[in-house]
Order: sequence, then structure tokens, then C-alpha cells
Amino acid sequence: MKAVAVSKFRDTLQVMELPQPAVRAGMILIRVAAAGMNPFDWKMVDGIMDGHMPHQFPLIMGVEGAGTVVAVGEGVTRFKEGDKVYGQFIHSPIGEGAYAEYAIVPENNAISAAPKSINLTTAAAVPNAGMTALQALEHAGLKKGQTLLIVGATGGVGSFATQLAALQGIQVIATVSDDDAAQRIQQLGAVTTVNYKTGSIAEQVKQTYPDGIDGLIDLMSKKDAFAANTALVKNGGVALTTAFVADDALLKERNLRGGNFEVKGNLTSLDQLTQLIDDGKLQVPVGHTITLQEVPAAIAQSRAGHATGKTIITMD
Repeated sequence: MKAVAVSKFRDTLQVMELPQPAVRAGMILIRVAAAGMNPFDWKMVDGIMDGHMPHQFPLIMGVEGAGTVVAVGEGVTRFKEGDKVYGQFIHSPIGEGAYAEYAIVPENNAISAAPKSINLTTAAAVPNAGMTALQALEHAGLKKGQTLLIVGATGGVGSFATQLAALQGIQVIATVSDDDAAQRIQQLGAVTTVNYKTGSIAEQVKQTYPDGIDGLIDLMSKKDAFAANTALVKNGGVALTTAFVADDALLKERNLRGGNFEVKGNLTSLDQLTQLIDDGKLQVPVGHTITLQEVPAAIAQSRAGHATGKTIITMD
């Protein structure tokens, strides 16, 4: 089978011809239709999980995907051959990932039946971004009518967070880079937008909301910018960052909840997203679709911070 893999940490990515994995007890073998691309994928290649989980080489990349079950291992009860599934593929050992024509995944992973109303390629864009958005909003605990600034709103996580917040009646302020992006994110439920290319996000929001906002979900700012954005949040409000740049002492000083936020994949979150998609309440944002051969160049763009939107890798 074809797969994108490395032979050692920090090695050059290659499209390799590797053996199809053999199904093991408690696991399912999936013919992968598509995989979602995430910055965490190349961070694993750099060894971010070294010392925390065992690895195997060649290390196949990819932590999320969608596909069809083609075999089940001994003891598997949740799935059968032919099931259309999606979810998180990451497991121990690191290296049996989703950037491949076939992948094995433990039955007890955050894997579930794929939404019926979208194809598997589109479904591959949901798990990580969707669960991150859903759980961040749950952690924020905002209520109908309250205000939420989403920095990085037009990306995968931000697009989901905007829609999910709007469904709850939360007033979303979304950052954008141009008028087209503003129009797209307003169609997803944002009540107002802030163009970060025309000036400081904090200064622009302060002009419109002089009394402050109730919450902040920041998906991209560096430490200083995140600190500036937290100054917009009212006393007792919440400020979350997925970039792990929060200063806990500063948040405490400003009497803000939150801090660094990391998704924890689980079936409850995944199935909730599935229901919302099949009910027509949640659109799935797909920015780019590429082939396995195009992955090395796309990863280079992601490393350089030039990637835009959610990239999906198809195996056909």
C-alpha cells in the first residue's frame, strides 16, 4: 500500500510502498478514503510524543481520517466489515497513522459511524477540528446572548466553533483577513468580524465593545497577542488558547477562567457532531483536497505557517 512516512524522526517525508497492516485483536482494519491534515502530524514526525508513547518506523503520519472497515480483529463488537467510519486514528505505537491506503485502529478509539449526509472525504475534516471546537465551547460555558471573540475563526476549528456558538445563541466576533472571509464566516453565524490585517485585533474589538466581551477562544495568537486579547474579556470571563501560550498568573490576576486548552477525543463528542451534521445544523469546512503525492509540499507549507483552511488527503 502507499503511505506517507518517515524512516526516523525529523526525516524527509516520502510516499512509500509499505505492507498492508495485519488486523490485530481488538482492532479494525480500515480502507482509508481520506485523512485530515493537522500541524500535530508533523510535530509527531519531529518527536513531540517521543518518551510519552512507543513509536515504530517507518512512521506513517496522520491522526484522523475516514474510511470503510474491511476486517475486524478478535473481540471487536462495535464494528463489522463494510461499516463507514470516521474519527481519531492515533494510538500506540505511534506510526500506524491515517496517511495511508489502509490503517488499523483500536476499537476503543474515538471512532464512530460516519455521518450519512456527507461523503467520507468531507467526513475526514470533522474529528479533530470538530471535537476541539465543541469541547472548547463546553469548557467556556458561555450562555445565550453573551459575546465570544474567536481568533482564527475562518480555519477548521474556528469555522466549527462559530457555528456551534451561533447555535447556542452566543454572539460571535470573528477575525478575518479579507471581505470574502468575512462574508463566509457571517454566513456561518458570526454577528461581526474584525480584519486583523488592518490593525490590532484588541484595539478594533475595544472600539466596538468598550465594556468588554464575555469570552475568548484564540486558535492562533502568540503569547503577547493572546495576552493583549485577554484584556478584552470582562472580569470573571473566560479565555482559552489552543496554541499553549497562556500565562496562568496573568489570567488569575485578571480574574479569568481558562488558559491552555487541548482536545480529548471521545465518542460522546464525535457522535454529537455526527448528529448535528446529519440534522443539517453544521456545515463541514474543507479548504483543500490533495493526494498523497502532494503531502510533502503541503506539510512544508504548514510548517512555514502558510497553510489556509482544512486540508484533506484523498487516497484515490
